[in-house]
Amino acid sequence: MKRIGLFIDGSNMYMSAKALGFRVDFTKLLNYYKQQGEVTHAFYFTALPPKDVQSPLRKMVDYVDYNGFTVIQKETKKYISSDGSDKLKGNMDVEISVHVFETVPFITNLILFSGDGDFRALLESVQRRYSTHCTVVSARTLVADSLRRQANEFIDLATLKDAFLHVPDPAELRTKRLRFLDE
Repeated sequence: MKRIGLFIDGSNMYMSAKALGFRVDFTKLLNYYKQQGEVTHAFYFTALPPKDVQSPLRKMVDYVDYNGFTVIQKETKKYISSDGSDKLKGNMDVEISVHVFETVPFITNLILFSGDGDFRALLESVQRRYSTHCTVVSARTLVADSLRRQANEFIDLATLKDAFLHVPDPAELRTKRLRFLDE
């Protein structure tokens, strides 16, 4: 039986789904992979603004945490770009890499939801040292060619849209409609 590890780069996953015009239902995602084998690890990585700053991501991160994922988060850092504007930075590449290496001895299949080419060397090492089957899931238009080629398998997120599509419940739609009417 496959022993599956899921590693979701939250910001990359968000951008991929947004580019494809849908929201991901993470419960459906987790159940999809549970049908393919034993999901031994399911990680969601994200950077969030400081707790005193309101963020719409917090509710979603709480949901993911409550519904079977281990959430790895850190605070974003503010910096000034070369043009003098304030920017936020929250790269999770090191955290993802560390968690992959801590869990890879216990899995047969690594599923990486990211298109970031910085992970090419990580996949190469995992494949060489552990013979782990590595799958990359991302929007075809946003995945680095080097990462796609290194993976044993590449899945265009667009092909999983129907399986992962978030369908808002009627109460959620009603709340959004009322909020819109109040504006």
